Amino acid sequence: MREIVLDTETTGFEPTEGHRIVEIGAVELFNHLPTGRTYHQYINPERAMPKEAFEVHGLGDDFLRDKPVFKAVGQAFLDFIGDAKLVIHNAAFDMKFLNAELEWAGLPGLPNDRAVDTLMIARKRFPGSPASLDALCRRFGVDNSAREKHGALLDSEILAEVYLELVGGRQPDFGLSAASNTQSSGQQRSGADEVWRPRPRPTPLSSRITEDEAARHEAFVAKLGDGAIWKKRA
Repeated sequence: MREIVLDTETTGFEPTEGHRIVEIGAVELFNHLPTGRTYHQYINPERAMPKEAFEVHGLGDDFLRDKPVFKAVGQAFLDFIGDAKLVIHNAAFDMKFLNAELEWAGLPGLPNDRAVDTLMIARKRFPGSPASLDALCRRFGVDNSAREKHGALLDSEILAEVYLELVGGRQPDFGLSAASNTQSSGQQRSGADEVWRPRPRPTPLSSRITEDEAARHEAFVAKLGDGAIWKKRA
């Protein structure tokens, strides 16, 4: 199962008010394991950056001026995500921006049911508790110390760790699925990703039964006759 953990940064809250995407970051998972493939793109919004948005992500007009517009990179983005499920924190926000940009670029939109919303998952699992990405990092012990400002690729990498914890741990199927040992390309995974198996002890544990206890047990079994279950097992 292929999934794309995704995040965007924007100039504001509503595409209907002229706000645009300025950064997309995405991380590929296959059978709930990161493959190492990522997508990252800064985008020229073709408008000035509001101060409030700049304070969130630190992407200013000078930095974005020479970056490509969405229309120039939209198809490459669609090619990367393919038909995978999209794992997004507060999915409604990112999906409305992505679909607005895709429509303006003359590209096909993304059905909302492709999105897996980690915000909704967190609220169902922990009702009444904070469900922001930072709060979930604290809950699960995910290191987000590098997150001084919002950044789409960094946030998607952090979200990938949080998502795997939300759905039952970093390897939810405990490696029991044979498919988890193959890449989306069909190639065998490296040894680090192979299914874990317990190894035998290098030195067997010593018996907890003393010689005297063993002798008394044998004497007790002898009194039970030839039909004793312990004799049959022996």
